Amino acid sequence: MRILVISQYFYPENFRINDLCHGLKENGHEIIVLTGMPNYPKGKFFKGYGFLKKGFESINGIGVYRSFLIPRGKGSGIRLFINYFSFVFFGFFKLLSIRRKFDRVFVYAPSPITVGYLGIIASFLFRAKPFLWVHDLWPESVKDAGGINNKIVLKLINLMTKSIYFFYDNILVQSPRFKDYIVKQGVKRDKIIYYPYYAENFYNIVEPKPKIKKIFPKGLNILFAGNIGVAQSFDTIVNAASIIKKKTDKINFIILGDGRDKDRILRKISEMSLNNHFYFLGSFPPEKMSDYFACADALLVSLKKSKIFELTIPGKLQSYLASGKPIIGSIDGICSDIIIKSKSGYSSPSENSEMLAKTIIRFSNLTKKEKLEMGNNARKYFQKEFERKKLLLKLIDIFKS
Repeated sequence: MRILVISQYFYPENFRINDLCHGLKENGHEIIVLTGMPNYPKGKFFKGYGFLKKGFESINGIGVYRSFLIPRGKGSGIRLFINYFSFVFFGFFKLLSIRRKFDRVFVYAPSPITVGYLGIIASFLFRAKPFLWVHDLWPESVKDAGGINNKIVLKLINLMTKSIYFFYDNILVQSPRFKDYIVKQGVKRDKIIYYPYYAENFYNIVEPKPKIKKIFPKGLNILFAGNIGVAQSFDTIVNAASIIKKKTDKINFIILGDGRDKDRILRKISEMSLNNHFYFLGSFPPEKMSDYFACADALLVSLKKSKIFELTIPGKLQSYLASGKPIIGSIDGICSDIIIKSKSGYSSPSENSEMLAKTIIRFSNLTKKEKLEMGNNARKYFQKEFERKKLLLKLIDIFKS
C-alpha cells in the first residue's frame, strides 16, 4: 500500500510516529509524510528549516513534505492555537502540490486534533480511505493540560472535534477507555478501534553502564522521564520527597526531561531545601533512555487528578514496561490498573503526596529479589500487550479492513 501519513510532528522531532513510519516501510509499504517545520519542544525552527527551506526531503527512504507553520513559541494558549491552525492552513496548500495517488491516509493526532481536517481534505483529494489515531480527548485534555476554562472556547473546540470525528469511519484510540467518551460525542462504537502505543526496540533490558551509574547518587534512585508540565503534577512528587526526607535521606529523584513548569519546580525544590534529593540530568534522545533506566531502582509516572487522565495510557508507560524496571505510579485510572494487573510495581492516587511517599518507602523496603521480579513482570506484560512487531502487524490489518 502507498500510505500518506499526516502529522504535525516528525523527525527530527522525537515522536513515536517516526518509528511507526519506518516500521510500516519495513513491512513493504510506501510511506509519504506530510508534516510541519520542526520546532517542538523549544518553539523555534530547528537549524536548516524554515520558510521556503526544506519543503521536501527524503529520510531513510520516506518522502517528507514539509508545510510552513507558525512556531509554537513558549507554548502559551494563543500562540499554541496559532501554531495548530497555521499547520492546517499551510498544510492545505501543501496537499494541493502533492501529485501522487494513495491507498490510505493515516492521521497521527496526539495534539492537536485540528490535524484531522487535513486528513479529511486528503481523503477527498486522493480518494483514499482515512484513518484517525486519537491520543488526547479534546476538549477535556485542552482544559486539564492547557488550563483553558473559557466555556465558549471549550464549546467551540467540542464542536470542532465532533465535526472531525464525523468524517472518519475508522477512529483508532490509544486507550480502550476512550471509546465511551468518543461515543458520547456522537460517534458510532463500531467505528472506534483500540490501537495503543508500542515502545520502540531500543527500549529494552540493558546492563547499567558504569559512566552513567557514577552520575547517580548513592541510595534508592527513583527516575522520572518526560515532560515537566502542569499535567504531570510535579508538585505531588516534590511534596512526597519532603515527607520522605523526614524519615530517610537515602531516597533520591532522578529527573530526565524538560518542560514549561521546570523553572517553578526548581524554585520550589530550593525553597523546601530538597536540592540534595533531586538530580536534573537534562534531556536525552529516546534511544539513550534505556541506559539511564537501567541505573534506576524504579521508574515514576505521574498525572494530575482528572477524569480524562483516568482514561489515558501515558506513552511513557510502554517505555517503562519494555525496560524491565519496577514502576511507581502517582496516577489514577487505567494506568494505575495496568501497573497493578501486571504486578510491575505499586501505584498511589493522583495528587496524593502522602500516599506516594508511603508507596516509595514501601518499595524501598523490598528485597532485591522482589524488585527484580517486578521488573521481569513489567517486561513480560509489555511483550504481551505492547510489543512493536505485533502492533505494526495489527495496524496493517486495520488498514486492510
